[in-house]
Amino acid sequence: MKSQRQLFGRLIKDIKPGTLTWIGLRPERKAPMRAVDGVMALKDLGLEGDHRCTKTPGSARQVTIISEEYIHLIAHFMGRQHLAPDLLRRNLVTQNINLTALRHQQFSIGDAIFEATALCHPCSRMEQALGRGAIAAMLGHGGLCAKILKSGQIQLGDAVEIIPNT
Repeated sequence: MKSQRQLFGRLIKDIKPGTLTWIGLRPERKAPMRAVDGVMALKDLGLEGDHRCTKTPGSARQVTIISEEYIHLIAHFMGRQHLAPDLLRRNLVTQNINLTALRHQQFSIGDAIFEATALCHPCSRMEQALGRGAIAAMLGHGGLCAKILKSGQIQLGDAVEIIPNT
């Protein structure tokens, strides 16, 4: 009988690539997000121009990622038709890839390679940005934190692809 790890490794190879649909930078802590079409992902630091890039090198939370699908769920649970990605303060928004499957995996976007390190849990600032009930709406749908393993340019429309373990 195959172990659970072997089975998961085989299933990972079957996950189709997603697409990068939004990039946001936070120039300073608590500053409004700035949407960009492309950015340089810097190994061990973060996204160039994002305040996290100046934090402790090697952090497991260099980049935050959420999916459009999660954003739609959060909007639904909040009783809204739409939520702008900048309100959720995540750096990257993807589409058509299961973020849960990316957890603890390496993946590429453009020329950069990332590793998803942990779930990105909602903080109390989400209640301020979205209103009462935001944290409850985001539980399990807050996205992922990631670190950058290889520097490279990323831009809107780039494929988000899991790098299978060999």
